[in-house]
Amino acid sequence: MSLLIFIAIGAVAGWLAGLIMKGGGFGLLGDIVVGIVGSVAGGYLFGLAGISVGGGLVGSIVTATVGAMVLLFIIHLIKKA
Repeated sequence: MSLLIFIAIGAVAGWLAGLIMKGGGFGLLGDIVVGIVGSVAGGYLFGLAGISVGGGLVGSIVTATVGAMVLLFIIHLIKKA
C-alpha cells in the first residue's frame, strides 16, 4: 500500500511542478517519474539546508514538488544548451 501512496505523491508532485514551472508536464508516467525523482532530490536538498516541512501527506507533497521543480529547472537548462 505504501508503494501506491509513494506513486500517487510522485504523480501529484510532478503534475504540480509541471504547472508551476509552466512546462505542461510530461504526461502521467513522466509526471510520476519526475515527482518520484523530485521527492528524493527534495528530501536531500531540504536535509542539506536543515529545512523541515513537517511529516504527513502535505509535507511529503511539498517536499516532492519543490524537488521536482528543481529537477524541471535543470532539465530546461540542459535542453537550452
